[in-house]
Amino acid sequence: MNAYTVTKKKVALLALYLASAAGIASAFAEDARSIIEASRNRISASTVSSRARMVITSKDGTSSERLIDQYSSDTDGANRTMIVFQKPASVAGTRFLTIEKADGGEDRWIFLPALGKVRRVAASEGSGSFVGTDFSYDDISSANRSASADVHTLVREEEYGISLCYVIESVPKDSAYQYSKMVSWTAKDTLVSLKIELYDRKGKLVKTVEMLDVQAVQGRLTPTLTRMKTHASGTSTEIRMEILRYDDPIPAAVFTTDYLLTGRLR
Repeated sequence: MNAYTVTKKKVALLALYLASAAGIASAFAEDARSIIEASRNRISASTVSSRARMVITSKDGTSSERLIDQYSSDTDGANRTMIVFQKPASVAGTRFLTIEKADGGEDRWIFLPALGKVRRVAASEGSGSFVGTDFSYDDISSANRSASADVHTLVREEEYGISLCYVIESVPKDSAYQYSKMVSWTAKDTLVSLKIELYDRKGKLVKTVEMLDVQAVQGRLTPTLTRMKTHASGTSTEIRMEILRYDDPIPAAVFTTDYLLTGRLR
């Protein structure tokens, strides 16, 4: 066997190795996306109705509360969500509507009683604070974010709390998105997302969201206590579910700009 033959074999083996490595990487990426999709789609329900208490805590430990009702419908394949602020008086009557578009994007509108009119929320405002909370407009919509909007990588498996989790890094395909990456911890046995770290465009960890309590509601495992923490300000916002019902009828008129403006069904 001459040197040329040996070299040729080495090149062939190297090519085979690289092809195998690429295949493994592709499989891991596909698995990561499948896990994200399964986690987001694990609850089957045509509608969701809820009442929740938002507790906003400042750096010095003082807190304020807001009571919100939320209605969601996915009866025709396009997700629609209406959020209505009930208390306190300073935000009562504020309403927020999102309607998923065919291309995977969303139309968003907000009604602020002080302005007395409906205003469209532009995509460029996605990073803005949602009615003074630690959640941004994009954060509020993240549960309905398409898995195809990001490139997912299964980084490792590790324990978080008492659960063994998939740790998945998700990098947005749209470089204009407010986060450069999201790292999530998803329980292997239940596929419930337990923790998500959010990084800004400079790669700095800016927010962490944790699902602190998960309960069975109508046979579906559901986060009932969620906390979003903003690291730079030291503030946090908790969402504590008080009432949650799946598959209750919701009038289609709730998901219209007319209801957004008036708060009444016609």
